[in-house]
Amino acid sequence: MFALVDGNNFYVSCERVFRPSLNERPVVVLSNNDGCAIARSNEAKDLGIPMAAPWFKIRHLEESAGLVALSANFVLYGDMSDRMMTLAAGLGPTQEIYSIDESFVGLHGVRGDLVARGRKVRERILQWTGIPTCIGMAQTKTLAKLANHIAKTAERKPGSYPAEFAQVFNMSALPAQDVDDVLQATDVGDVWGVGTRISKQLREGGIRTVLDLTRMDPATARRGWSVTLEKTVRELQGQPCIDMDDAPGPKQQIACTRSFGKPVHQLGALVEAVSEFAARAAEKLRKQNSLATELLVFMHTSPYRPGPQCSRSVVVPLRRPTDDTLALAKAAADGMRFMYIAGYQFIKVGVILVDLQPSSVQQRELDLGDPNELPTTRDRSRLMATMDVINTRFGKGTLHSGGTGKPGANRVWTMKQERRTPAYTTCLEDVPVARA
Repeated sequence: MFALVDGNNFYVSCERVFRPSLNERPVVVLSNNDGCAIARSNEAKDLGIPMAAPWFKIRHLEESAGLVALSANFVLYGDMSDRMMTLAAGLGPTQEIYSIDESFVGLHGVRGDLVARGRKVRERILQWTGIPTCIGMAQTKTLAKLANHIAKTAERKPGSYPAEFAQVFNMSALPAQDVDDVLQATDVGDVWGVGTRISKQLREGGIRTVLDLTRMDPATARRGWSVTLEKTVRELQGQPCIDMDDAPGPKQQIACTRSFGKPVHQLGALVEAVSEFAARAAEKLRKQNSLATELLVFMHTSPYRPGPQCSRSVVVPLRRPTDDTLALAKAAADGMRFMYIAGYQFIKVGVILVDLQPSSVQQRELDLGDPNELPTTRDRSRLMATMDVINTRFGKGTLHSGGTGKPGANRVWTMKQERRTPAYTTCLEDVPVARA
């Protein structure tokens, strides 16, 4: 048995915890640079605002419908996620955090009324964090994900499914005929792993509901599409094919990319930006105990703005695998200087660390350099560890390389976040104060 615990409209719910005045109002959270809606309250969905709607297209709803738009506050969302996941882990013996607002919990060996247990955990999460959740339970992860979708839909749109399915829904407790009725009432596109393209192809082949997909021959799914769809079909049939991943493996690539709040054309500012992004990627690299052997730097203009267009990238090989912030920042800066062309208004740059290997693998080579030169391969592992500890304790950017420039208003390449709320839970100055 598996359960999927999911925070409802998670980013919006995090904001509402500290601003109750937003309850029952249409609210959207905007992406980096306040570009498009990446989270919507139920009230905003009822206004017809689709996911990823550009802000300039829905801005008029501020006056006509009382829409509230907020800049993304990922520091707040990450901290609230940690709190929610800690409580969700009490549902069962194993947990896999799938995303910032979702986690699978293994229910193997858990006895008693699972729905009652789920409701207690849900109430605890709501009471201790203020985040509303829905929980879906079933024999496989795909069915648990589907059960969670049904629980959410039954809560938000009464009548779509029976009221007892709302909030916490255990699909495995239903009689076989009731399960078929639920699957028949659910669109095939609502299945985890069935994307827009595949769902369109399935509908063209007469497979319109989840029940239709469940009755498909797994071998046919594999021949016609892929082994992934075959696993999905088997999971819908109640055969577990996707195990719990308690400790995800290390990433094969680590990227840090950002769009600018306004176009940037100065080389100095672009070098500062990629140096900062390389430093952030290096922190993630050290966290998973990996080393990078190559670094890709890219930049491009906006295809939506008038003027000449430019898109360039370069791969910078490293002399030896490293997780050193200073070495990676220098490589990123060198790559930017190499490919920079004046006269263009760049809107986005990024750094991607590729060809990663475990830090336990060491590379050695003969020193064929000038014996009079100072060594350039100093071991700075203790310095990097100290930087990580300080930045974790006092906030990102407390210690940084000089190549990233001086933090603050002088950074012309920073993101536009005009509507961001305070860091209520991670910054002492922003902690709310209750006065008698």
